[in-house]
Amino acid sequence: MEIRKRKGKQVGRLTVTEQIDQKHQEDLQRLRGFRLLDDDFLTKCFEGDTASIELVLQIVLEKPDLKVLDVRTQVFVENLLNRSVRLDILATDSTGAKLNVEVQRSDKGAGRKRARYNSSMMDANLLKKGEDFDKLPETWVIFITENDVMGKGLPLYPIERCFLGTGERFEDGSHILYVNGAYRGDTPIGKLMHDFSCTDAADMYYGTLADRVRFFKESKEGIEIMCRAMEDMRNQTLKEGMKEVALRMLAAGKYALEEIVNISGLSLEEVKQLKADRNA
Repeated sequence: MEIRKRKGKQVGRLTVTEQIDQKHQEDLQRLRGFRLLDDDFLTKCFEGDTASIELVLQIVLEKPDLKVLDVRTQVFVENLLNRSVRLDILATDSTGAKLNVEVQRSDKGAGRKRARYNSSMMDANLLKKGEDFDKLPETWVIFITENDVMGKGLPLYPIERCFLGTGERFEDGSHILYVNGAYRGDTPIGKLMHDFSCTDAADMYYGTLADRVRFFKESKEGIEIMCRAMEDMRNQTLKEGMKEVALRMLAAGKYALEEIVNISGLSLEEVKQLKADRNA
């Protein structure tokens, strides 16, 4: 396909090469605006990087000696019968505690029952069959939110089970913490939340985080990784959309499987699986 020009005006459609270049420029512009408060950018920055998540956890948990042994991002926790979850970050510290960190820009996405569900899903996958309940490790579900979702003006909102009569902690090893991303102040948590809101590494306080942001925004290798990640996200979003189309067609009950394949772009095996899941 060619672009014809007439009196300085572009006529026709962009070539495939030009479309790809345009999309690349859009990705670069989007990348420049990313912050650690954007979960897709955060998980890529923290992927396999124990130093960054260790710094964050030391500050928000106020445990300067905390050591992270392992960190994984976009961890899928499957529930075969009901709703599964995907955890932004799942870390393990030197005591064996499991720490789930979620970043939420939307207040709705940081609901209290979501924190409860994440906690329960972590617990359900931490014991081997036949293992004693006392072997259950300590767990943390930590929501870092762009806004002060609790509305009290505090930097941190720790939630613990307790005996109502005395206020004494129940001490079952399960913890939930909300971190107010809107908080600013000349304190470690205030500076950390400032860094989470920065688009430019040069404006950040913590060198560990700034180095990761700089790598993914300014180095050739990091930019290529992020651009591939954004392309993967687009493809995944498109695929999820096609699955929704296929499910609506299955629900209508008047389309042959081959018709659904042709319209949705999914494979026959994928459509058959959607049908089986829907009828389960």
